[in-house]
Amino acid sequence: MATIVKKDINKFVKELKMHYSDVWRMPKSEYLKKPDFVVIDPKSGKKIKVSYVSLDDGEVISVVYDELS
Repeated sequence: MATIVKKDINKFVKELKMHYSDVWRMPKSEYLKKPDFVVIDPKSGKKIKVSYVSLDDGEVISVVYDELS
């Protein structure tokens, strides 16, 4: 089960972009079938799913996200 984070979505994505060089919105990504995080904006109720893309050795090379339908 994915971790649920309650935070302003725009701030969350902005913080991801500060810490990771490759952050992409990819609606049909295979990585989002089982996301690492689900971020819920407490004010609007909007939800996004977020997954880390990593190599076999565990090094994170990218982050993908999209709105939860």
